[in-house]
Amino acid sequence: MTALQAVCLIAVAVAGTTVVLVRDPLRQAVSSGVLGVALAVLFFAFGAPDVALSQIVVAGVAVPVMVLLTLAKIRTGERAAERAEEDG
Repeated sequence: MTALQAVCLIAVAVAGTTVVLVRDPLRQAVSSGVLGVALAVLFFAFGAPDVALSQIVVAGVAVPVMVLLTLAKIRTGERAAERAEEDG
């Protein structure tokens, strides 16, 4: 195991722990994206560039973007419901 691989493993462990310990959904989505990129670097360090590219696209970009869009939609609906209660 090289030093780069060891550093990547530590980065993945720290990022994964951060995702678990963070309670705010917005921060969880961002830290999940960071974890996905850290895993992609780990895969690249272990010699799997095809898996790394897939990891970047799926876990680093697609999933966090979908979660952030979902959170935005939920918060917009909550604000609309609050305005309707105030008006009605």
